[in-house]
Amino acid sequence: MMPLSMAKPGEPVTIHRISGKDEVRQHLAELGFVVGSEVMVVNELGGNLILQVKDSRIALDKTMASRIQF
Repeated sequence: MMPLSMAKPGEPVTIHRISGKDEVRQHLAELGFVVGSEVMVVNELGGNLILQVKDSRIALDKTMASRIQF
């Protein structure tokens, strides 16, 4: 498994694991980041990742993105 921050832009990946405290995992789940869902890195800007999750685009910093493993 690799952290989401290592995913290549334009390549869809499936989430296998989310690490961190319960509050962090709950927050990511509310944004749509759940195990088994597919996400795609759209772009990387200034250390932040723009991610496509379902029909939404969400920006995460690399620290938060590194908690999501694919």
